[in-house]
Amino acid sequence: MLNARVLVFALLISIGQVRAHDDGDRKWVASWATSPATFFNYVAPAQPFVLMPGSPIQYVAANIQPDLAFPFPNATASGAAAVDQTFRSMVKPDLWGKTIRIRFSNVFGTTPVTFENVTVGLQDYSANVVAGTLVPVKFGGKRSVTIPAGLRPEARVFSDAVQLPWVDEDDDIAVQGRNLAISYAVKGNSGPMTYHSGANQTSFITAQGSRDHTGDLDAFAYEFTTTSWFYVETVDVRAHPDTVVVCAFGDSITDGTHTTLNINDRWMNVLSRRLHNAYGNRITIVNEAIGGNRVVPPAVANATSGPAAVDRLDRDVLALSGLTHVIWLEGINDLGALHSTASIISGYQDVVTRLHAAGVKVYAGTLTSALGIYGVPFPTGDNGPVAEAGRQVLNDYIRNSGIFDGVEEFDLATLDPKTGNMKAAFLPNSQFTLLPWDYLHPNHAGYNAMGQAIDIAPFAPRHQRDRDSH
Repeated sequence: MLNARVLVFALLISIGQVRAHDDGDRKWVASWATSPATFFNYVAPAQPFVLMPGSPIQYVAANIQPDLAFPFPNATASGAAAVDQTFRSMVKPDLWGKTIRIRFSNVFGTTPVTFENVTVGLQDYSANVVAGTLVPVKFGGKRSVTIPAGLRPEARVFSDAVQLPWVDEDDDIAVQGRNLAISYAVKGNSGPMTYHSGANQTSFITAQGSRDHTGDLDAFAYEFTTTSWFYVETVDVRAHPDTVVVCAFGDSITDGTHTTLNINDRWMNVLSRRLHNAYGNRITIVNEAIGGNRVVPPAVANATSGPAAVDRLDRDVLALSGLTHVIWLEGINDLGALHSTASIISGYQDVVTRLHAAGVKVYAGTLTSALGIYGVPFPTGDNGPVAEAGRQVLNDYIRNSGIFDGVEEFDLATLDPKTGNMKAAFLPNSQFTLLPWDYLHPNHAGYNAMGQAIDIAPFAPRHQRDRDSH
């Protein structure tokens, strides 16, 4: 069916009959999102075999990022920047539709960045795009856009509405689960590049000086890969007016550390499947988590862990189109940074108050085990006896304070009561790295258990609630 629609689309383009369709009373909703955390700063691949103190386990930071000194040869000298080259970022919309728009961000840049062309298409495999699906993206009717830099509203730019005639409807089975390829050609020197480090998704970059390859169907020019998302921030879709928009908010356990590369098996992806099985195309869930993120400052300056939750809430969460619900799991990195439980709880209260003021319901996830390896803390300080004691205090508050609209029992879903750690089956790393496990992040099985532990009834769209009440 998809191939037939692609042929029709190509024919319509050739005779100039592709026009914006009337979508009636539909509204914009977020269908995919990520949180820009900082500007790209080159870090050489991690060196293995750092012996953990007091433990026979050898440790190295998990690293699935290719060496980006190759696509950005200036990275180790004058500072990493894109120079006359094209990105092809792969993202998985949670809800498809005929009309989308893309938001780009330069909030952590120091100079304006210009994209001379932007396109979207359906990923085939690798950096290849399905023939007949490549569509130009415009900004105020123009193919080129220059995005100002800095922490100001002008540094985030939505495209015009983009028509995807090869998508049938919201429930089009031909595109469900597929990736959208977003290609954008940087003109000149970008300066510092706003990005989200831990995508757990392979995207592609051409060589510096290769110029505009946004119109390429083939992968040949896209020589380099990255597991980060650069500049791209949000994909919105026109959807039914009672569509529910859920945001998964938090740190690495929501961002997807130690999930399986390119498989989309975070707990929120598991939840997405359950929500769509139950409620069809009237719901969407997006991810605004950042690995290493904290609830309250101080945060590490210019780090991939991003600004604290209280500081990024407005930009990353409240700015989402159509937002109705938030599921929030965070606090373990604050404990690792020796933030007091009182300060973290104050941060919880601040965020919940602001979300409730915007009419958004907030569900808190209980923090999963932080006991560590044989009670020995990791060098990062995010687990061990001290962090575990703080975790118990935070979980008690989450369960009993009453400030949240509901509680998701991630702790009970993953805990082995006999050891105080996560269940043994949830510990071995699902990624091929030199880190076999870290006793903090679940693997595929653990994330699956978390996603299945959530009660989906509170997220039912209005029409479903009305039906159930009769």
